[in-house]
Amino acid sequence: MSLRLGDIAPDFTSETTQGKISFHEWLGDSWGMLFSHPADFTPVCTTELGKTALLSGEFEKRNVKVLAVSVDGLDSHNKWIPDIEEVSNVKMNFPIIADENRKVAELYDMIHPNASASATVRSVFIIGPDKKIKLTLTYPASTGRNFTELLRVIDSLQLTADYSVATPADWKDGDDAIVVPSISTEDAIKKFPKGVREVKPYLRYTPQPNK
Repeated sequence: MSLRLGDIAPDFTSETTQGKISFHEWLGDSWGMLFSHPADFTPVCTTELGKTALLSGEFEKRNVKVLAVSVDGLDSHNKWIPDIEEVSNVKMNFPIIADENRKVAELYDMIHPNASASATVRSVFIIGPDKKIKLTLTYPASTGRNFTELLRVIDSLQLTADYSVATPADWKDGDDAIVVPSISTEDAIKKFPKGVREVKPYLRYTPQPNK
C-alpha cells in the first residue's frame, strides 16, 4: 500500500555510512528528507549526492536532516563516496543507507517494477517533526532532481505549518503569501499586521509573516 501525505513515515533501523540509525530517533525534533537513488557508481546519482552535500548548510539552516538510500551495500557506498567528493569537490556530510535487503525501499514503495525490477526510482519524502509525510516526489532514473526546488518546497512547508497561509505558483522565500480561505478578510487584517491585499474575495495576499 502506497504512502500518502499525512501518514506517519515508517520507522526502521538500518546500517548507514555513518553507523546504525533508528530513523525516528535519528530525526528527533528535526525535519527530514529521505531520498533514494537507483544505484552507486552511476552518473546522475553521483551529481545528486554531491549537490546535496554542497547544500548541507541550507538544509541545516532549515533544521532538515538528509538521508539517502539505495539497494547497494555498505562496502559499495564507502567505495563510491570518494568519487562523489572528487566530482563535486565536497566532503560527504550525510549518511547513505545500505538497503541490500530492500527493507526501506519496500516500506517506502521506492521500487516501481515497470521502471526497474530491482533498482529504486528517485523518490523524495519530506517528513515533519511530527514524523508525518509532508511531501512526496518521484523522478525516473534518467532525470536528476532539482535541489533548489526541494529547498523551496521545504520553505513553503515550514511557513505554512506555522502560519495560516498558503504559497502561490512559483513562490519563493520572501515573496508574498496567500491568506487561507478559512480566514475572513476582516480577521486576516487583524491577524496579519503587515497588511492584506485583496485580489478576489477568495484570493488575499499578505507579506510573508515570518520575515
